[in-house]
Amino acid sequence: MSIRISESWKKVLEKEFQTDYFNNISLKTREEYSKFICYPPGIKLFRAFDECPFNKLKVIIIGQDPYHGENQANGLCFSVDDGVEKPPSLKNIFKELNTNFTKNERTNSDLSDWSNQGVLLLNSILSVRRKFPGSHKHIGWEEFTENVIKIISKEKMNLVFMLWGNYAKNKEKFINDNNHLVLKSGHPSPLSANKGFWFGNNHFKKCNDFLIANNLETIKWF
Repeated sequence: MSIRISESWKKVLEKEFQTDYFNNISLKTREEYSKFICYPPGIKLFRAFDECPFNKLKVIIIGQDPYHGENQANGLCFSVDDGVEKPPSLKNIFKELNTNFTKNERTNSDLSDWSNQGVLLLNSILSVRRKFPGSHKHIGWEEFTENVIKIISKEKMNLVFMLWGNYAKNKEKFINDNNHLVLKSGHPSPLSANKGFWFGNNHFKKCNDFLIANNLETIKWF
């Protein structure tokens, strides 16, 4: 599997890429993409890493698996290309964001500008078969992304982890919360958000307040 990823991550993850389990992921992923329509496009499988260099890393937002509809998944969790209809979760993310900073309003659904500022938009499972959410759970991506979380928790300091929903919250055990800020809330999907588990978490403001307190440049969310 050809990996397009920034040089800074290649050094950090070199040992992972050489493991038997990652080789197995590569083989299974190639097989899936050869037999079925899968998302995101193969060249964008590692886009989250490619656009957020390790040395710029400040924030990690953890998703589950990519959108499974046509033209949706673009390699960054929760993001879709500008011009693509916003999925419900992304609409709710923007609603919360816009209440955190009332003088601004986010409309661009492509979150690559967040990546470029040091926000790792990481799906736990990096690929999916069209119209079958969770279909690549068996491939082994979660072992890889959990190891990524362990590595960055150990190697970095003063990161902000945003864990939205029970699936993401289960990753907390891989994070040293003595060295990082861990923000938890319900998932932004309508099922959770409409029950009061998402709106009002103020994660975007809390994130920037933490970065300021640690003399780090804030994220321009808009």
